Amino acid sequence: MAGFISLALFALLAAAITWYGYRIYVRPGRIFEQVTGAASAVATEGLGPVNGVPGFMVRTIRMIGQRVPVSPQEASLARRELVAAGYRSDAALYTYYGLKVVTALTFAVLAFLVRSEVSSLAVLRMALVGGAAFVGYFLPTFVLERMVAARQERLRHALPDALDLLVVSVEAGLGLDQALQNVAQEIAIAHKDLAEELSLVALEVRAGKRRAEALRNLADRTGEREIRNLVAALVQTDRFGTSLAESLRTHAEFMRIQRRQEAEERANKVGVKLVFPIFFCILPSMFIIAGGPAMIQIFKSLLPLVRESYMP
Repeated sequence: MAGFISLALFALLAAAITWYGYRIYVRPGRIFEQVTGAASAVATEGLGPVNGVPGFMVRTIRMIGQRVPVSPQEASLARRELVAAGYRSDAALYTYYGLKVVTALTFAVLAFLVRSEVSSLAVLRMALVGGAAFVGYFLPTFVLERMVAARQERLRHALPDALDLLVVSVEAGLGLDQALQNVAQEIAIAHKDLAEELSLVALEVRAGKRRAEALRNLADRTGEREIRNLVAALVQTDRFGTSLAESLRTHAEFMRIQRRQEAEERANKVGVKLVFPIFFCILPSMFIIAGGPAMIQIFKSLLPLVRESYMP
């Protein structure tokens, strides 16, 4: 059991170091290469980048996902989540369900190998294996939800900059369709996710869809509340013929005020959130540092007196 715990702690530490190195060194390096033009575009398919993953593993996972019995309603909800996370390929759904099965089997096998170290009761062993399989099956769902939330946050943070560029483009004489395409090209490096979504809107309009329908598809794909509000404002402006530049400028100013208010709200909550870390982590350390030497001296002085008082 001790060896398994040591191995698990080592794996956790290695994963943390790998994640830190990627976020601090590898990812900024890739962004710099994209800015300088040294890196070429890498096409991704399915459930994310497959760099370093053998092709036969990806094909195997997709084949497993194709054989998973899923209802049409559940498949539609999963595809909607995948599109919101930025994975629009048809193979992404099969890869997603294949990963769910693979992680469930992996967790079940690991729990089966360590079942004897946990308990000697057969019922607890079976519960451990079943619980591990349950956690492994729903782990990709949890990861996907986190990815969707992170992408929506990136879209929300990129929206004011895109609105400013959109106002400049519209005031320069461009139509809304050309302005969306121009903004998508300008923010492709700084805000890749929003640039992709705006490019899709321009492509749908160019393919023959009505502008209002393309904008509503943008709101449905992202699921972001701020983008839904922007789409509603653009649709109403297009329908009633009001000033597009004025509407965009007002919406951008409203978004900045709202973001400032949210930042102030989070700042006001910091004091309450710091109560528990201070009480359980900082105050005990301060008490030990401040009163520790005095307590040691007290024990050194009093313990001999106590022993002498009890001696005959």
